[in-house]
Amino acid sequence: MDFATTDDFIRAALKEDIGTGDITSQSCIPESGNSIGRFTAKESGVICGINIAARVFFLLDPSIRFISEIKDGDSVKKGEVIARIEGPSRSILAGERVALNIMQRLSGISTRTAKAVAELKGAKARITDTRKSTPLMRVFEKYAVRTGGGSNHRFNLADGILIKDNHIAAAGSIAAAVRSARQNAPHTFKIEVETETLEQVAEALKAGADIIMLDNMTTKLTAQAVKLIAGRAVTEASGNMGEKNLKKVAATGVDVISIGALTNDVRPLDISLKFDNGR
Repeated sequence: MDFATTDDFIRAALKEDIGTGDITSQSCIPESGNSIGRFTAKESGVICGINIAARVFFLLDPSIRFISEIKDGDSVKKGEVIARIEGPSRSILAGERVALNIMQRLSGISTRTAKAVAELKGAKARITDTRKSTPLMRVFEKYAVRTGGGSNHRFNLADGILIKDNHIAAAGSIAAAVRSARQNAPHTFKIEVETETLEQVAEALKAGADIIMLDNMTTKLTAQAVKLIAGRAVTEASGNMGEKNLKKVAATGVDVISIGALTNDVRPLDISLKFDNGR
């Protein structure tokens, strides 16, 4: 990741959390106070965001020592030490919440992604995310998806052509939307079309879509659509996939399963920072 961008994000997060100063620490901890602590996993999962957490403390106070015991993408068990920290108590406490918030959320995403990927072990379908992410945290959240073993869908609206229901309504039809996209978009871009019925799938195929999204279809309908497409376009199952049996979806033969819930509806992994002693 680009630390120039990451640093800007971290500084903004620290400013939001610290405000004009940590009045609690300033009131009860001597300026000369130092502490030794450890970040511990309070539940099992896949860790992500360690380097970002380390950067939080470096930007606050370069004298803080942050020692990682594991790396992003490693699985941890409940009670396992993730990292150790030593330095000025006030500085560590000033960065504690921002570091934990980032690492807990990203680890939650990587953990959920890893579970989805494991569910599809042996299947050809791959797991991807969507644009349903936290504003201004997309680069980190998509990194967490990759850390968990998943793949990324387009990063933003400039990354690919995805003709959805409202585009179709505005253009007049799938055929019209695809035809216009072919005429106006760079030749290097593939065209994906969102469909909800077999009739729309047939229209998208006839129009020459490169990728066909099978949105909110039943497993039975998805299998029928895959059979109809017969390899003439990449197939993507989408729509509340976080609530479905992924093995059954993969058994339909789709190439990609996109899950917005990986980043949009995820529970942070429980991680704590505890001081062992102070001096």
